[in-house]
Amino acid sequence: MGYADLARQAGTQALADAGIPYHLVEYACASYVFGESCSGHRAVYELGLTGIPIVDVSSNCSSGSSALYLASLLVRSGEFDCALALGFETMNRGPLQVSTQDREHPTQRHFDAIQNGPSDAIPAALMFGTAATEHMDKYGTTVEQFARIAEKNYRHAAANPRALVSDTHTLQEILDSPPLHGPLTRLQCARSADGAAAVVIASERFVAQRGLAGRAVEIAAQSMVTDTVASFAGSAIDVVGYQMAGRAAREVYDDLGLGPDDVQVIEVHDCFSSNELLAYEALGLCPPGEGGQLIDSGQVSYGGKWVVNPSGGLLARGHPLGATGLAQCIELTSQLRAEAGDRQVAGAAVALQHNNGVGGNVVVTAYRAPAMSL
Repeated sequence: MGYADLARQAGTQALADAGIPYHLVEYACASYVFGESCSGHRAVYELGLTGIPIVDVSSNCSSGSSALYLASLLVRSGEFDCALALGFETMNRGPLQVSTQDREHPTQRHFDAIQNGPSDAIPAALMFGTAATEHMDKYGTTVEQFARIAEKNYRHAAANPRALVSDTHTLQEILDSPPLHGPLTRLQCARSADGAAAVVIASERFVAQRGLAGRAVEIAAQSMVTDTVASFAGSAIDVVGYQMAGRAAREVYDDLGLGPDDVQVIEVHDCFSSNELLAYEALGLCPPGEGGQLIDSGQVSYGGKWVVNPSGGLLARGHPLGATGLAQCIELTSQLRAEAGDRQVAGAAVALQHNNGVGGNVVVTAYRAPAMSL
């Protein structure tokens, strides 16, 4: 199925969920990574030709949440009452390939900050595997703790009918899968996937006028942070986004007037299992260095303090780059509406989303359930 077909399905489902026709959408933000200029326009045209502004958004693995951030910003500004964020991707199978031959790759600076001599590792695996090794050296984190994160997410995905991977994997199977770099193995790496996701963002006025308050999940706070000098100060952990995520989370908590203890369900960017562990610490679920103990404690799955990646995360749900951030939003919307079926998190009222793209930015978003919003 082509990207335009995927976009049409996702956009049509989003509009049906909101109960509105496309002609009420005043602005569209279309996110993707692999494609030509105006691919986003082509995708949105599947929903209608109404002459609205359409902006293409591309920021690596955080493209979807970047589109969400922009659409939300436009609505909050008061300039528009209804916007659409639509993300899509069709991907080659296997490791992501560097396609730019005539110019520097956008992540070259990040890669150079980590690479210590020649390596046969996939660039992304080298970056996140080196960050994992640094965490082990600094805090005593074990290979089993990283693998346990993957085991949890595959287990969660078994209850998600839209997950790419429906098979669970034991801890030993994950440890025994082919090595990538450092402690990471193939089953700790998100898989390329084709997919699309779409979200309708509306003002409170729009929601009230159309009687949508009972289903309207509130974007309660949101922050986008890009790299600073600190990202390149010598730590692989910071190169892959740890400091950006920490700053974005603090800004969201400050705006929300709440903290991590007030959140019940979280979707984080587990492109590799090591990035989920780093996210635990960046989002304040535990102090720095204690992510390994947190996964061991069972506090990030059902029956614990938080449920992290009830969808199965990128590892098991799949990672179509341009759609991933919006797929996270949709999962959390389902949770806050109590519509998540067998993977429903009991009492979910506040949700948190973390999406990052090396090269790069991090977007952290907090959501409130409909009953707590309008």
